Amino acid sequence: MKLWKKDLDDAPEIHRFTVGKDRELDLVLAPWDIIGTLAHVTMLTEAGLLEKAELDLLVPALKKLHKEAAEGRFAIDPDVEDVHSQVEMLLCRELGEVGKKVHTGRSRNDQVALDIKLFSRDRIESLVHKCEKLFKLLQERSEALKDVFMPGYTHMQVAMPSSFGLWLGAYAESLADDLLLLKAAWEVCDENPLGSAAGYGSSAPISRSRTTQLLGFGSMNVNSIYAQMARGRGERTVAWACSSLAESIGRLAADCCLYSSQNFGFISLPEDCTTGSSIMPQKKNPDVFELIRAHCNRIQGIPATLRHITGNLTTGYFRDMQLLKEVYLPMFGELEDCIDILCFALPRIKVNEDLRDNPLYAQAFCVEKVNSLVQEGIPFRDAYRHVGMEVKEGGFHYEGKPLHSHEGSIGRLCNADIAAKFASRLEAFPFDRVHRAIDGLLA
Repeated sequence: MKLWKKDLDDAPEIHRFTVGKDRELDLVLAPWDIIGTLAHVTMLTEAGLLEKAELDLLVPALKKLHKEAAEGRFAIDPDVEDVHSQVEMLLCRELGEVGKKVHTGRSRNDQVALDIKLFSRDRIESLVHKCEKLFKLLQERSEALKDVFMPGYTHMQVAMPSSFGLWLGAYAESLADDLLLLKAAWEVCDENPLGSAAGYGSSAPISRSRTTQLLGFGSMNVNSIYAQMARGRGERTVAWACSSLAESIGRLAADCCLYSSQNFGFISLPEDCTTGSSIMPQKKNPDVFELIRAHCNRIQGIPATLRHITGNLTTGYFRDMQLLKEVYLPMFGELEDCIDILCFALPRIKVNEDLRDNPLYAQAFCVEKVNSLVQEGIPFRDAYRHVGMEVKEGGFHYEGKPLHSHEGSIGRLCNADIAAKFASRLEAFPFDRVHRAIDGLLA
């Protein structure tokens, strides 16, 4: 079944190529397509385009389909083009003529735009909650390890004293900034495109404000052409936010790969978090972190891929946009898997608490000695040259402890301040408003 079909059938080759992966991918969107239809038929009834008796037939049928979709029991028939066609066909099969009325005042173009926005809001919320779990874990480990020495590097050279607490706390704060981008992505997804139809609105007396309210949107894409132009642009905005989060996670994973090598030996992984070699019996490979790094690198390339699909399109809808789903929809599961496995592995990492005794890292305290001389009244540049000559002549030695006391240093992590920053950004997401609206449609 095709919603656009009239009398002629397209060739099987054309059907296969144009449908592509839509049937498979649309199963992900099915619950949201049905929710959008619930809001749409409610509005059509209020606008006088459906009878109340027809709505009373449609609502239970749609709720039943939504339950099937949410439980993974919804299927798209082989000869059906997409989820929109399948839902309408099932309604017609069960309810007869009334099923043919649900498409009044809309197009598949604004349907899929709506589905993707509803889906994206939901998946952003899931990502935010997973970020919160990872953030708390990083902060807990940062506090527990705040006094455990770890050499800091610049240019891959030993630079200054750091700590495991400072290292892990940096990634916690990075997540706080990632929330800002996720919130911006959420705002883009929180604008209702429904009612823009094929990009030029509808002459049917519909109310876009009403569907905006019913679906819990904060606002709408006002201009009907822009509602279609936002396809690709909206997905790319969300993907940028996800790529920022992926950068944070991937960089932490890269650190873990490096720091667990024998050359560094900063951390060690339990055997159940490593893999072995088919030829080398001694190997304990950090495959988990290597795969996190690779997944996150791939996610960081998604915004560019999305841009290449739609970057040179002119005004209006084009079938090119169909390919956005293939790149965009799987991104969320991939990123969530990386966060989940990171939350599993991080608590199992054991840190080396004896690095301060290793002479390899003695020069990390050069700046400490420079500053100690400055506090004795020696000008900084003279102290700098003095310590530099000690290093050059092999006579550098420093026994003191780092005396970093400023905000955000190894002596004063200020994790509570970072937690407050994260919490304030988390509170900015209006998840409750959306839940109330969706629950109201399904009640």
